[in-house]
Amino acid sequence: MRSRSQSGKGFTSSCPSVKTRHEEVGEKLLNPEDLYELDTDLPEMTGPVLLHSLDGFVDAGSTGQLVREHLLEALEHRVIARFDVDSLIDYRARRPTMTFDRDHWASYDAPELVVRLLRDEVGSPFLMLSGPEPDRLWEGFTQSVVHLVKRLDVGLVVGFHGIPMGVPHTRPVGVTAHATRPELITRNTWFDKVQVPGSAAGLLELRLGEAGRDALGLAVHVPHYLAQSAYPAAAVAALEQIVSTTGLVLPVERLREAAAATDADIAEQVDGNAEVEKVVRALEQQYDAFAGAAERDSLLAESQDMPTADELGAQFERFLAEQEGPDSSS
Repeated sequence: MRSRSQSGKGFTSSCPSVKTRHEEVGEKLLNPEDLYELDTDLPEMTGPVLLHSLDGFVDAGSTGQLVREHLLEALEHRVIARFDVDSLIDYRARRPTMTFDRDHWASYDAPELVVRLLRDEVGSPFLMLSGPEPDRLWEGFTQSVVHLVKRLDVGLVVGFHGIPMGVPHTRPVGVTAHATRPELITRNTWFDKVQVPGSAAGLLELRLGEAGRDALGLAVHVPHYLAQSAYPAAAVAALEQIVSTTGLVLPVERLREAAAATDADIAEQVDGNAEVEKVVRALEQQYDAFAGAAERDSLLAESQDMPTADELGAQFERFLAEQEGPDSSS
């Protein structure tokens, strides 16, 4: 493992150089430390929480992105670990931005997959892993994160993102929780056994459980007709659940204000449009029917006389497009 000194002027390492590691991409990584660099200037931490949210998988309502940006804007933070993106990211699939200035290349916006050290509002340290989801070496990446979790004696790992659901924006935001131990889950289970496309975050939770570490995932329910828009109410639900689960003292008020403004804007756009109001009322009836029967598994279960997700999304997107103007916001 390469570790950065307190001065930040260099790295000490007994592992292969970056060049050597890049030449070995595609071969099985024998040492999980090969994929990250860890700062040696770390404070004393006892069982810190590690939050994680990666770009590239489903994140309806930009839920994970809103939470990440909010925490980084509101709290003190610094990078303590960097993952080797040259080994993990396919640049041809997600080309980084470069700036051309008149007659020369001026800058290169390199992607970062990092762990940051943050402090909550009472000064308690916690960690957050963020950046692009790896395109390759998922097993190597997850084993590296598990190794880092053990090295830093992380007490709980929590992931969060948004998923599109057949729910109305006029009802409380729901959250599906999943964890490496059932004792970590305090919310209702909305799904039975299903198969879904995999993600690095999902694999990380699985591997953490196999390693005997506590990990929790939060999938926040976002109305599928709003899945492509920023939906602060979902970020509020995610952050409130993180607070109640971890005990961290995190700021929420600015997100609540943004959620209230967005909800008011949605209500204004919906009000008076008979087609959209009909769809929302139907979703409310379905939501209320399921909410009144806790034994029912999912709001995606059978329904009567309901539009499909594609039909609903098309209706609402068509309406919102008609309302867009220079003063519109979401």
